[in-house]
Amino acid sequence: MRILSFYERASRAFKDYPSLSKILVVATVGGGGLVAYSDAKPNNAVNVVESSPTAAKKKRVVVLGTGWAGTSFLKNLDSATYDVHVISPRNYFAFTPLLPSVTCGTVEARSVVEPVRNIIRKKKGDYSFWEAECFKIDGKNKKVHCRPVQHESLEGKEEFIVDYDYLVVAMGARSNTFNTPGVEENCHFLKEVEDAQKIRRNVIDCFEKSCLPNLSEDERKKHLHFVVVGGGPTGVEFSAALHDFISEDLVKLYPTAKNLVTITLLEAGDHILTMFDKRISAFAEEKFQRDGINLKTGSMVVKVTDKDICTKDRVTGEISSIPYGMVVWSTGIGTRPVVTDFMKQIGQSSRRVLATDEWLRVEGCDSIYALGDCATINQRKVMEDISAIFSKADKDQSGTLTIEEFQDALNDICERYPQVELYLKDKQVKNIVYLLKDSQGKDKKETLEMDIEGFKSALSQVDSKVKFLPATAQVAAQQGKYLARCFNEMEERTKNPEGPPRFRGVGRHRFHPFRYRHLGQFAPLGGEQTAAQLPGDWVSIGHSSQWLWYSVYASKQVSWRTRMLVVSDWGRRFIFGRDSSSI
Repeated sequence: MRILSFYERASRAFKDYPSLSKILVVATVGGGGLVAYSDAKPNNAVNVVESSPTAAKKKRVVVLGTGWAGTSFLKNLDSATYDVHVISPRNYFAFTPLLPSVTCGTVEARSVVEPVRNIIRKKKGDYSFWEAECFKIDGKNKKVHCRPVQHESLEGKEEFIVDYDYLVVAMGARSNTFNTPGVEENCHFLKEVEDAQKIRRNVIDCFEKSCLPNLSEDERKKHLHFVVVGGGPTGVEFSAALHDFISEDLVKLYPTAKNLVTITLLEAGDHILTMFDKRISAFAEEKFQRDGINLKTGSMVVKVTDKDICTKDRVTGEISSIPYGMVVWSTGIGTRPVVTDFMKQIGQSSRRVLATDEWLRVEGCDSIYALGDCATINQRKVMEDISAIFSKADKDQSGTLTIEEFQDALNDICERYPQVELYLKDKQVKNIVYLLKDSQGKDKKETLEMDIEGFKSALSQVDSKVKFLPATAQVAAQQGKYLARCFNEMEERTKNPEGPPRFRGVGRHRFHPFRYRHLGQFAPLGGEQTAAQLPGDWVSIGHSSQWLWYSVYASKQVSWRTRMLVVSDWGRRFIFGRDSSSI
């Protein structure tokens, strides 16, 4: 009775004082550790009705999407300042890096999703959420046209229009098929939770089919041939997870299929994991070879039918046909139709994704922001502004630039044009002053003065270092957090700008430009081994990196609920193995 009484008091305390959850510590033992921390707040009622009279006085912010970018923006936005409306075809946030684990039952689907209403109910202010799909963005009239995702008839009210003052487009992207015939009809994708669940059921179905008594051995091999297209992080991780699922769990339940299973990974390039360090790519290829995963590089898929997949050798041009039981397509991302249509409206039809400036504002649209996989930052070139930069740095308007004058403007130039800093790092010089000195010769170091032509010559190669950000969850989350801070401080920064000077105008920009901070990346390779590439060119491969992967992915969950569910799923798998039921 004492134990029960203590439990009741503890449970009541956590309900009455949610801040007590801050002291909860989840520890993982061996190689890496985790201390997860959460700022829990008292629950607030969700505003799911039209804007109140108080909200009407606020600027209306409409957020399209509840992925990494949109959710990060919502979690960090000061909602007391704005009237916020969230529109998304799914009413949850999904921790997409764990989708390969969902396909094999290592983690359950519900463990990696958090309802959007759980997230926004902890926010103060005016919030509304509508489970609907935006099918048209009217930037000229500041409206978005939407339709509900429910299939039931709503008595002629299938579509509705939402006005906005600021629009945040965070709709993500879809799988890119490169218009390859048969891909849409015959391949599985791995972008959504529903995709992972379908793959899981299909894997089990393939094994069940192979056990039917009326099949030949060739037919059994066909059903047990799993093909993965794409040697990027998702394709590699899924291949490794599938190999572990089969070798550790399924062969025990389907012993007759043990020698018939084949996993083939097709990659059009020369190597897999090309965005990682070469050491990781080489180790992954060697490990897959040891594990029996059939890796075919230089193979481009030209057609997929319901029975086989046709590939073309990039070197010889030879066409070959491969029978399969299941194909998973993971070759990159494409633009959603609604974004494509909007790009045509604003004159960006020649681009692959929405182009924004360094402050995540869509080019040509003052009140529309885009972040995540549906957009890319169009970094301004130094040579486009070279005359304006020279004029700003030449404070005495002498027509020549001294070291002292340029030194005063150096930090602002590096902040506005990050490619300058990358160029200096590549040249291994301390700063651009040394570069200017070297371009003029050693005898002129003390009295260096450079005219506009010499200045252009010295910086002519800088723009070669312009880089586009990768389409990753890490980038999207940082963009969402950055944009939320800009919205929170918009009124203050309008009066007191903090950004770099306007080289083509007067005054300063309101905010510092967005700068991505790379925190590292992981590539799980199966067998409780993970490759980690962390800042500073530090590479780690092995079991210790696997524990670090567990720690980081658990700590990055958006709530304590999902954090505990994911950790418990990992523990369950260690004890009982993976679930093989086809539900």
